[in-house]
Amino acid sequence: MSNKELMRRIRLGEDSALELKRVELQGRKVTGPSRKDFADELAAFANARGGTIVLGVDDKTREVLGISLDDLDAVEDWIREICKDTIEPPLDADIYRLELDGGDGQSVPVIRVDIPQSLFVHKSPRGYFRRLGSSKHEMPPDVLARQFQERTQSRMIRFDESPVPHTEPGDLDYELTRRFLRDEFVEEEGVAGDAARRLRLVVDDDDGTARLALSGVLLCTREPQRWLPHAYIQAVSYAGERTDVDYQTDARDIGGPLDEQVAEALHFVRKNMLVRATKETARTERPQFSERAVFEALVNAVAHRDYSIAGSRIRLHMFGDRLELYVPGALVNTLTPDSLHLRQANRNELIVSLLARCPATTGLGRERLMDRRGDGVPIILHESRKLSGHTPEYALIGESELRLVIRAAE
Repeated sequence: MSNKELMRRIRLGEDSALELKRVELQGRKVTGPSRKDFADELAAFANARGGTIVLGVDDKTREVLGISLDDLDAVEDWIREICKDTIEPPLDADIYRLELDGGDGQSVPVIRVDIPQSLFVHKSPRGYFRRLGSSKHEMPPDVLARQFQERTQSRMIRFDESPVPHTEPGDLDYELTRRFLRDEFVEEEGVAGDAARRLRLVVDDDDGTARLALSGVLLCTREPQRWLPHAYIQAVSYAGERTDVDYQTDARDIGGPLDEQVAEALHFVRKNMLVRATKETARTERPQFSERAVFEALVNAVAHRDYSIAGSRIRLHMFGDRLELYVPGALVNTLTPDSLHLRQANRNELIVSLLARCPATTGLGRERLMDRRGDGVPIILHESRKLSGHTPEYALIGESELRLVIRAAE
C-alpha cells in the first residue's frame, strides 16, 4: 500500500481492515492508547482477515497528528512488547515507520502496523475478539468454538499445506524447487505454476489469492525466516555441564531451508564436540556423540516440530556430558515418549514427503535426507547406546515441547 493509498483510506475513515490511533506519551512511556485496548485491536485483526493500524492519527477527526521522532523507538518497542508478551500465543506483525502529510504541507512521522490473518486463535487481555466492520467484537461461545475448530484443523491436520500470508508464487527459488520435480526439464517460469501446485507448494488463501504453503516457504525459499521468523535452530555449546552464559563457547542461530538447517546444525555439533583419539596398534577416534544419531534427531526435529507455535524455535544445546534437543510441539495422535521407537505418526505429512526426496549432503552415506520407514528413533537409540552405553531419553515438557537428551561417551 502506497502512502497515497493509505492517505485516501485514512480520509475515508476506519473500516474492517483499518484502525486509527492517536498516541499519547509521558516521558518515553506510552499512556494512550492503553496497553490492553491496543492488544485487543491487534488480536481482533489477527482473528479475522488481518488489517492495518496507523498510530499517530486521530480516529475521530482523521487528522494526521504524527509521532515525535524522539518517541518512535519507544512506541515501536511498546508495540513489539505487546505482540510478544500481552497476546497469547504471541502475534507476528509488520511494523513500519513512514511520513504522511500532516495537513499543512509538512510531513510527520507515523507508525503503521500490518497484521496478517493468523493461522491460530489469539487471546488478548479482555478475551477473544474479532474485527467486524470498523470495531472489534468479543466472539460469542459458538463462534469461538467454530474458530478454534477451523484453525486447529488447519494447524494440526494439514498445517504444512496452509497458505502463508504476504507470500506469492514468485518467491519460490527455482533451484530449490527443482529438487522435488520429477520432470527435469520444467522451465523456470513453470515452477510457480502447475508443478508447484501439484506438489502443494502453492495454494490459494481464503480470498483465492495464490500463496506459498508453509512447506513451500520452509523448503523452497532461501530465507524462510522472512515470513516465519521462528523457524530456525538455536545452537549453543557450553564448556561445562549446565546452562551458563559465562561458559558459553559457541552459539549460532541457524536459518535457511530445512535441509540446510540440518546440515549446518550437524556441522555445529561436529565442530564443537570432543573427539578422543587412542593409538594402540593404530590410531582410532571416539567422538563425544554419534553423528548418525545427531543427524537423525535433527531431521526428525525439523520434520515434526509444530510450526504453528509462534515465538518458539528448535533449541540445540551441547554440554560436556550430554546433548539436549528441544522441539516445539506436543506429540501427535496417541504417541508417547516411550512409544516413539515403536510407532510412527507425522504432524507435517507434506514436509516429511519432501524431505524424503531431498538429497542428503552430510557425508553419512545417506542418499536422501529422510527415510519414510520410521527408522529414525531406533537409529538414535541404537547408535547412542552403542557409543556411550546410555539410552537417549525422550520427555514431554508441559505438553508443548519434546526434549531429547543424548549422553556423551565417557
